[in-house]
Amino acid sequence: MGAFLEGVSKLAVLVFVVTCMVAAGLGLGVRDIVAPLRRGRLVLVAVLANFALAPAVAYGLTVVFPLDRPYAIGLLLLGGAAGAPFLPKLAEVAKGDVAFSVGLMLLLMVGSVVFMPAVLPLMIPGLSPDPWPLLRPLLFTMLLPLAAGMVLRARTERWAARLRPGFGLVSNVSMVAAVALLIGLNFRAMLGTFGSGAVAVAVAFVAISLAAGYALGGPAPGTRSVLGLGTGQRNVAAALLIATQNYSDEPGVVVMLLVSTMAGLVVLLFAARRFARPAVAPAPRSAAVPEESNR
Repeated sequence: MGAFLEGVSKLAVLVFVVTCMVAAGLGLGVRDIVAPLRRGRLVLVAVLANFALAPAVAYGLTVVFPLDRPYAIGLLLLGGAAGAPFLPKLAEVAKGDVAFSVGLMLLLMVGSVVFMPAVLPLMIPGLSPDPWPLLRPLLFTMLLPLAAGMVLRARTERWAARLRPGFGLVSNVSMVAAVALLIGLNFRAMLGTFGSGAVAVAVAFVAISLAAGYALGGPAPGTRSVLGLGTGQRNVAAALLIATQNYSDEPGVVVMLLVSTMAGLVVLLFAARRFARPAVAPAPRSAAVPEESNR
């Protein structure tokens, strides 16, 4: 029974990733992507924050804190996986620049497809140095479905608008099923992370990545909050793909991904709500009015 449920969970992860990418592509037009990415400085710092700083933070935390090997691998996978498809939703909560979040999401997704197969084998001992086994699932389950959705939208926006809710529904249902199955199959192992330092390290990773992206986001609050959230929120779908296909004999890797995602979501939602609060200007000092004597 356990083997059957494990197979169903892998299928649910696959369906979630593919339908999520198609739904994202059906909502993306060329203008939605090109306009925000014309801001060269923001694109440069986004790439730096997500593919240099975040992986370095993950690696540094595994060196400083002696995590069990599967937990360390899970954190390193998250460090290399950028471009979470939920970024525009977080940008809305934060009242940030949603147009920039859409372009940033796509940029980071494509970047992850290149970065993970090229760099992760250097960061994770034992991971195959051959990039194709890592590139294949990212290419066929993320990049191609995303491109298919965008092509369909470019050809007929009417059909894209009709199909997107259906793909979104399947994506949401499969995500809930995947998370429920993965938690159910790894519940005891997840409880075992308490006291191991894994939860604290996961929170530290998300918080430091969030702060780094926010600091590099420039003077505009809308882009600063989006880059912070985009750096803190990692692409758990891509990380799960690599984990379920390469570390099926080490359930601790998936456990770390689940724990990090849940802990990170709390941090990011709190930050997004804080970003959404308008800055309160100090009340102007009232000028002293000399008292007039009434005579």
